[in-house]
Amino acid sequence: MSANLAKRESEKIGHRIICNIVSPGSRVLDLGCGDGALMEFLVNEKKVKAQGIELEEEAIYKCVERRLNVFHGDIDSGLPEYKDKSFDYVILNQSFQEVKKPEVVLKESLRVGRKVIISFPNFAHYSARSQIFFKGRSPVTTSLPYEWYNTPNLHFLSISDFISYCNKKNMKIEKSIYLAIRKRIYLFPNVFANIGVFLISR
Repeated sequence: MSANLAKRESEKIGHRIICNIVSPGSRVLDLGCGDGALMEFLVNEKKVKAQGIELEEEAIYKCVERRLNVFHGDIDSGLPEYKDKSFDYVILNQSFQEVKKPEVVLKESLRVGRKVIISFPNFAHYSARSQIFFKGRSPVTTSLPYEWYNTPNLHFLSISDFISYCNKKNMKIEKSIYLAIRKRIYLFPNVFANIGVFLISR
């Protein structure tokens, strides 16, 4: 399987997992929504009332083509235009590791959303570890497909890092799901999972 095909397969599985978490008819805010593929999926499958925020103009155009409600904005600046608990779910799908101020973004997400869904690539996956150990190179994997010089990722966290952070900040992890390319991982996710998906709340 090519890297691009594997990445698309992983994205589809991730979208389905998030869709299974979200309740029908919910109010959803997708932060760093990209081209709107996840929002479109949630609208079609769960009839959610979706709104997205995205920084990249090309991605916004794709959202508009999908007839999605999206605003241009930098989520690192916070979400001052939204009232507390304006949404049932705030989603950070593969965007949390790309923000400059993760603590600000997470705090604001928990303020405006009743629950927050976060998914991110696990930088402690065994394939990444082996590349660093044996090759002495920055890892390139299915869930981390970028070279060091063109990666959008700013924070290199693992599943264990995020769990520890939530415990430290008294954030409740209501659900955690760990994914490989085509299957769920139940044992030693910090080693074998490519992606972690978490449902958190205060």
